Amino acid sequence: MHVWENSPDAGPQPLQNLEQWEQFLVQRYPEPPQVPELHDSSHEPERQQKSAVQFRDYRAQVRPGVKEFYRLNHANQTIEFVLSRKRRFLGLNRTRMTVWEAMEFLNTLVDDSDPDTDLTQIEHLMQTAEAIRRDGHPRWFVLTGLIHDLGKILCLWGEPQWAVVGDTFPVGCAYSDKVVFPEFFPNNPDFQIPAYQTSCGIYEDGCGLDKVHMSWGHDEYLCHVVKDYLPPESLYVIRYHSFYAAHRDGAYRHLLNDLDRQMMPWVRKFNPYDLYSKGESRPDVPRLSGFYQDLINEYFPQSLKW
Repeated sequence: MHVWENSPDAGPQPLQNLEQWEQFLVQRYPEPPQVPELHDSSHEPERQQKSAVQFRDYRAQVRPGVKEFYRLNHANQTIEFVLSRKRRFLGLNRTRMTVWEAMEFLNTLVDDSDPDTDLTQIEHLMQTAEAIRRDGHPRWFVLTGLIHDLGKILCLWGEPQWAVVGDTFPVGCAYSDKVVFPEFFPNNPDFQIPAYQTSCGIYEDGCGLDKVHMSWGHDEYLCHVVKDYLPPESLYVIRYHSFYAAHRDGAYRHLLNDLDRQMMPWVRKFNPYDLYSKGESRPDVPRLSGFYQDLINEYFPQSLKW
């Protein structure tokens, strides 16, 4: 059995805080998404040229801790690891909480080592939701912005950073060079298994992402927590909002089915709110909490299994 590096009890983590990963994403993708529809390849040369420039930029400016984070992520996210985490967490037998209690629980995730990060987790969530609400989007979309990162409570249950955040990607098939830092994938034990390194690997062409095992993190976990209560579009955004290789760079098209092609535009619509709303003014949490608690109660029961 593979022994994963930097396991939950292995000590210091490579990132000072999880916001460093999000800051890197803004650096990696400095402009809102311009990805064409997944069946349209007319802008492919232009997209590849622009992606190449951004690729050079992020590699030149990345912090050492961020690079180490991706090394650990790519080396350890194996099929075996993903299945082990699904068995551990998707039984949803750790606790029961309301959504607001989960937000308050996530709010205890504080790192005093970063003097530039003074917003609470709830304030970060509300920044995203408020940006969506100002643009007049449906209430379920506003709620998606509010809760989309709640799966990060995995960190509070001892999970290493590389198993909570990070760009997600399919496991069990060949890695795309559109995934950030693809040079680290040869360190993954699955890289040595020929059956996992063909284009489709253990999957079938056009099987759909619902049948694909993605690298483990907060996205997949939260999707299972809320799957009985939200519209399919919301669940899709929650589940794949970190799948940047697909929704920003058009990779893994051969695995998508018609449902994915129908849903992926919602992920692309959500992405600018996720990445570019964090620098906005501090939300007035006491004033806004009534609106958001009513919105939560509109969709969710009093408590959820986590």
